[in-house]
Amino acid sequence: LSKEFSSASSTTAVGTVTSRVTRNGDAIMEKDLLNHEDLAGDRGMIDDIFDETYREKEGPKPPMRYVWRNIILMSLLHLGGIFALTLIPSAKIQTLAWAVLCFLVSALGITAGSHRLWSHRSYKATLPLRIFLTIANSMAFQNDIYEWVRDHRVHHKFSETDADPHNAMRGFFFSHIGWLLVRKHPDVIEKGQKLDLSDIKADKVVMFQRRYYKPSVVLLCFTLPTVVPWYFWDESIVISFFIPAILRYTIGLNATWLVNSAAHMFGNRPYDQHINPRENPLVSLGALGEGFHNYHHTFPYDYSTSEFGWRFNLTTAFIDFMCLLGLASDRKKVSKEVILARKMRTGDGSHKTG
Repeated sequence: LSKEFSSASSTTAVGTVTSRVTRNGDAIMEKDLLNHEDLAGDRGMIDDIFDETYREKEGPKPPMRYVWRNIILMSLLHLGGIFALTLIPSAKIQTLAWAVLCFLVSALGITAGSHRLWSHRSYKATLPLRIFLTIANSMAFQNDIYEWVRDHRVHHKFSETDADPHNAMRGFFFSHIGWLLVRKHPDVIEKGQKLDLSDIKADKVVMFQRRYYKPSVVLLCFTLPTVVPWYFWDESIVISFFIPAILRYTIGLNATWLVNSAAHMFGNRPYDQHINPRENPLVSLGALGEGFHNYHHTFPYDYSTSEFGWRFNLTTAFIDFMCLLGLASDRKKVSKEVILARKMRTGDGSHKTG
């Protein structure tokens, strides 16, 4: 039915561009969108493309219901992270290096795994790579892949509406961490249940992780990072637990959350000034390349989430290296011509100044 937009090795112009007017409540946004058929490509999906037909329900918003278990656990986690900072001067250099390695591996489980591979199908991965990314994802402990993908596709399809799990229109705190401390808006649940997640259900690696998620988190997020420094170079058990496990996990969570909060509020919009997500290099630095967010929401199927390759984008470098090893393939990439046309048509003009 449709062809790839382009591959990383040979860039091809993407199909036709149409101009549409979107109305959501009182907001009127003129957007230039690639035809859904072209956007879907051989990914076989359009559930990460903004749904122009969605309307927020009229009337009062549902009452906010706090999830006290999450509030208590997140508070304790961040207090533990602050305590861990005081232990850094006492830690061995090997322990600090191990904590950084655990951070990078767990981050790739989110960025290269649940985000670019499973949520957007922006490239293909072999079984060994999928197993590695699933292990890394459990180390990250940000919900299992199935649930992460469901929430992320809803976020793209209904961005900045009541059906967006971390709707940035509700403020920085809500989009950063608050959305995890309250019950989901009914529209988030309703729209999430209607998504086509057949591709995720068909992935046996993903469903295996979902079945054994809790023990995998205990083992990979907390036990392994703690035991290695304690066993191999006689680090104290307190430092081994609080730095490679607790502090690394806390920083990893906040790096991901900044994509939902800061990258939806601070930065320029060179690709589409009519949407909220922004280009934020600092977020990209902390989230291994996920802060080029105006680009990503404009072209969600691009495996690099950016037009600039490896710049502030360790995840793109990782995927390219996996392709070099034959463990990944079919990277989706938007042509320079389509990117420039989109900048000229809907951007804020900031591309002219670099």
